[in-house]
Amino acid sequence: MRKFFVLLSFLFAMNVRAADVSISIGSPNLQIGVNVREYPDLVPIRGYPVYYAPHMDSNYFFYDGLYWVYQNDTWYSSSWFNGPWSYVDPYVVPVYVLRVPVRYYRRPPAYFHGWARDSAPHWHDHWGPDWHDRHRDWDRWDRRNTPKPPPLPTYQRRYAGDRYPDADRQRELQQRNYHYQPRNTVIADHYRNERQQNDQWRNREQRGDDRRQQDREQQRRREEDQRQQERRQQQQREQDQRQQEQRHREQEQRNRDQEQRQQEHRRQEQQQQEQRQQRVRQQADQQRRDADQRRQQEDQRRQQEDQRRQQGDQRRQEDQHRQQDQQRQQQDQQRQQQDQRKQQDDQRRQENQRQQQDEQRRQEDQKRQQADQKRQQDDQQRQDRQRDDQQRQNDDGKDRSRDRDGQRRDRSDNQR
Repeated sequence: MRKFFVLLSFLFAMNVRAADVSISIGSPNLQIGVNVREYPDLVPIRGYPVYYAPHMDSNYFFYDGLYWVYQNDTWYSSSWFNGPWSYVDPYVVPVYVLRVPVRYYRRPPAYFHGWARDSAPHWHDHWGPDWHDRHRDWDRWDRRNTPKPPPLPTYQRRYAGDRYPDADRQRELQQRNYHYQPRNTVIADHYRNERQQNDQWRNREQRGDDRRQQDREQQRRREEDQRQQERRQQQQREQDQRQQEQRHREQEQRNRDQEQRQQEHRRQEQQQQEQRQQRVRQQADQQRRDADQRRQQEDQRRQQEDQRRQQGDQRRQEDQHRQQDQQRQQQDQQRQQQDQRKQQDDQRRQENQRQQQDEQRRQEDQKRQQADQKRQQDDQQRQDRQRDDQQRQNDDGKDRSRDRDGQRRDRSDNQR
């Protein structure tokens, strides 16, 4: 696709040179798939008189009073933020738009890959030598003399969503609310063409208003004639309706008379029917009273039988209760005897256990007494041994004293 557009640009440039005609921006009649429901958030690019849309997923710019979109290797422009868009030939795209660095293209094409992000795209390589010959030094300029960014047409914020105007209305609003004069000659020519188209559109609108005024006047006359005819028809319909209502009232009176006679006949028949029903009800009441009397007699017999059955049930229940009471008394006596035997057995076992415990305690006491006697004997023997040791120590001390005394006497004798 990219090569196809490059080749198409070459052929178009050759035809332009051969025919020596001017290249301009096309008429705004394209939809390019960029749908901007609300006015975009445009931010100025530092050092460039161009704005870009950082929050959009497209290569969207604003320069010199027009919106610019780079989509599918093609430049488009529009005086309104959501089109319709005009095709722009690469030869007439403003150089300040082309100088925008790669980093501000929010959806760069694949062939941008590898180019420096802080530099402009390599348009001279992409569009070929013929374009480069006509745009030499397009990427070199005096940055100190860079023009200021143009004012944004913020009045378009009021026309978002369903309020977005059509192309004719756009030109009228643009001419009324946005008075910026473009610097670029191609863009200025585009603005002049749009103003001329807007003047032509207003002239057509004026002629159309005159025709519509004449049509409204003719329509008003036709409507007045039609209303008069409708009034005559309405009067005729009202007269016919009054006659019909008169006939209808007469027919209703005859119907009411006939209905009264029928009601009188129905009342007589109803009285006779009520008399027959009264006799039938009396007979039915007599039959019901007889049946009620037979049912009462039958109920009395059933009550007597129920009383006899209840008395028999009571006697059987009393017999059963007596038998159950006797059985419970016998069971209670047996349980008491068993409890007494268990108590006696428990007493014997406790007595035996106490005797065994007493015997064990006596044996333990005897063992403790024997152990105490043995300890006393051992203590006595220990005391005897201690006395013997003390006696021996005393005897040894005395012997040593005698030996020392004898040694002193010997020394004294030797000294003499």
